[in-house]
Amino acid sequence: MNFYVETILGGINMKFAIVGVPSSAGARALGQEKAPVAFRETKLVDRLREAGYEVIDYGDTESFCFVPDLQNPKAQNKSAVMKVCRLMANKIERVLRDNFNPIILGGDCTIAIGSLIGIVNVFPNIGLLYFDGDADLNTPETTTSGIFDGMVIAHIIGNRVKELSHLAKRYPILREENIALFGLNPASGYLDPPEIKFLESSSIVQFSTKTIRDAGVESAARQALEVLKSKVHKIFVHFDVDVINANDMPAADIPHTNGLTFNEVARALKIFVESDSFLGMEITEFNADKDQDHRLATKLTAFITSTFKFVFNTNTFKYPTINIKLDQPPMYQP
Repeated sequence: MNFYVETILGGINMKFAIVGVPSSAGARALGQEKAPVAFRETKLVDRLREAGYEVIDYGDTESFCFVPDLQNPKAQNKSAVMKVCRLMANKIERVLRDNFNPIILGGDCTIAIGSLIGIVNVFPNIGLLYFDGDADLNTPETTTSGIFDGMVIAHIIGNRVKELSHLAKRYPILREENIALFGLNPASGYLDPPEIKFLESSSIVQFSTKTIRDAGVESAARQALEVLKSKVHKIFVHFDVDVINANDMPAADIPHTNGLTFNEVARALKIFVESDSFLGMEITEFNADKDQDHRLATKLTAFITSTFKFVFNTNTFKYPTINIKLDQPPMYQP
């Protein structure tokens, strides 16, 4: 097992495994369960192969659709969310043991819990780069909606619903300091007061949209990587499309104003993917019902494959190491 962990691929020369998670169980409406089909129909797998990568499609997990859960207003569809996470964890473990880097097509944000359960069960020294407009730190006690996709990070760090937080072989799934929130968008209006209060004293690394633009996109992305790499061996990227500004990405399940532009997201993602610590990524919160003509799915597919093509073509180029003071307070910008 130790030999496997030390030799798993990252950065360039990766072998990719595509895993679809057609689930909106943790969402607030239908549509995200159709995203994996939409991405496949826009030839994501073929385009990655054309970019020069070895790609195998592991298919989809069982499909789950959102249904209003009036019996559990503070924890809607908990059983379905837990089942999706278990199914995902098993599939991601298999992918990693087969020595592939996962590219996961979601699905609502709660799939991140399942992804990380599978990862830490095989590769415990992992960091999470949460490329998302939200903090997802609500709990059943603080939520106003009861929707689990707003509670993802809370459960990853071990807060509240015991059954969901204890699905991995260890608890918590990740420590706070091994998580970086990148693209945090307080100006969108979707960051709740309890989340803001939590972040003020949390050791979660925080890069808001303001911080990213003040530092420069590439510089901020490299800093986020270096902070995590000082603590972990490999980094998994959660990519929520609501980090993209609503005008550019109206097919996000909940479009966010004041987000990053497509160009800014592309520049940051290229930095993450080219890192020798990159383990894999997931794409979440794309609502295919808002993209009937597949225009935005096609744009996202082109965006993702061009990012990986860039990395393949740059081969062994590495950015210089940046020295960062790790004793600074969290980089939250209201």
